[in-house]
Amino acid sequence: MNICIVSDSHDRADSVAAAVKEAQAAGAQAVIHCGDLIGAHTLRASMKFGLPLHVVHGNNIGDQMAMHSLVAKSNGLLAYHGQDATLELGKRRIFVTHFPHYGRAMACTGDYDLVCCGHSHHAEIVEQPNIKGGHSMLVNPGSVAGIDAPGVRARATWILADLDLMNFEIRTLEP
Repeated sequence: MNICIVSDSHDRADSVAAAVKEAQAAGAQAVIHCGDLIGAHTLRASMKFGLPLHVVHGNNIGDQMAMHSLVAKSNGLLAYHGQDATLELGKRRIFVTHFPHYGRAMACTGDYDLVCCGHSHHAEIVEQPNIKGGHSMLVNPGSVAGIDAPGVRARATWILADLDLMNFEIRTLEP
């Protein structure tokens, strides 16, 4: 199963939709948004592709009532998980949070195959050793909107994940 992982869209609906469109063309069957979505309207264009969307809020929460309203109208397409989420997709146990330090800690538990986080606006893929003697994949898709952060000159990035093979590819949106 392929999935699209995005984060830190900061109200840039066109950037999220562009990543979802590219991911769907590459066979993605679901989308994870690791937070700092801001407004619920940011997802409307992406929902038209028909892929299930799993969203956490991050530190820039936005209008939660509007988000809950959009979820109610989505016919099950949109799941808003709040602070963090535990998912099972493609027979993989996945944890989603916005914050990298929290993500790294959860990856270290060994309870998850994949941990997704955001916040730093810096895309990275890490094979994180865990306390069970194995490793968990820790991925941060960076900022899908290409927004700079302190010490980070951001490009508009997202991750295409193959959960069957546990392969992860950082992709860049063309301006």
